[in-house]
Amino acid sequence: MQSEAHTENDPAEILRRAIGNDRVHSSYLFTGTGQLPATTAQTFARALVCRNADRGEVCESCDACHRSYEDAEGTPIVLDGKGKHGPTHRHIGDHPDLLWVERGHDDTRITIGQIRDIQIALRLGANEGGRRVAVISGAEWMNPQAQNALLRLLEEPPSATSLILVANRASAIIATIRSRSVRIRFEDESTVGLRDSETPAEVAEIVQMLDDLRGQSVGQLLDFAEQYRGARAPAAEGVTELIDVSAEWLRMEVKDHVGRGEAPPTRSLDAHRSLQQLRRDLVQRNANPQMVAERLLLGLRDAVA
Repeated sequence: MQSEAHTENDPAEILRRAIGNDRVHSSYLFTGTGQLPATTAQTFARALVCRNADRGEVCESCDACHRSYEDAEGTPIVLDGKGKHGPTHRHIGDHPDLLWVERGHDDTRITIGQIRDIQIALRLGANEGGRRVAVISGAEWMNPQAQNALLRLLEEPPSATSLILVANRASAIIATIRSRSVRIRFEDESTVGLRDSETPAEVAEIVQMLDDLRGQSVGQLLDFAEQYRGARAPAAEGVTELIDVSAEWLRMEVKDHVGRGEAPPTRSLDAHRSLQQLRRDLVQRNANPQMVAERLLLGLRDAVA
């Protein structure tokens, strides 16, 4: 049974209480890796327009719930950040007041054009007479111009409107947006059970490589980083996972030292700070994913040598 304190800190419970107490904010920032933050954002958005959500839950029986339902086996709508080969955003289900934004299929960023289209849609007011909600999934991929455009919307939000930003890390979002958003933290799925039997194969491969760092040559590390070359969007996603797994692996290394009564190596602490800088370079400065992977691996090798 969950403890009362754990239940109160559960993201889903926090959001249910917000609806039940009619204390819904104009902006939320969901942070964490894996699919849970995005799926929770979708459920929260649906609950905000549900006709019977007094307890903060989707009833699945009212007209709004029927319209916001998404068939997992349906044909997905492919977005295009420039709006040339597809829409810049879509609806959740076919509910006109629930909007969903993410990177276009072949895009490396959420563009300012996508944010401007959302601004226009939200300022028109709700079609159904209730709330309007926009979810920005993968918000860390907004370029600086897109984030500044979003900030202007948050400075004067339309009435009965909520924005939900979903990002791997809060540090990828500019401070002025973070300060205007309610932060909802999720446990990082990619950093739980790095050596469990159910660990995904791609994560297990990274962990194995990190465990063998001391015996890896520079050439071997550069060869490993070769897998992150090519189209930037999938390469950047792969390097993001590499950073997440490496950060947890490094944390476990430091924890082992502390458990033995030893002071954490200074180089390990410096390496952790370097990982966060590499994350910012990848997301905010459009750095080459393969080069980020190379710097990460070589830096960690020096730290544990």
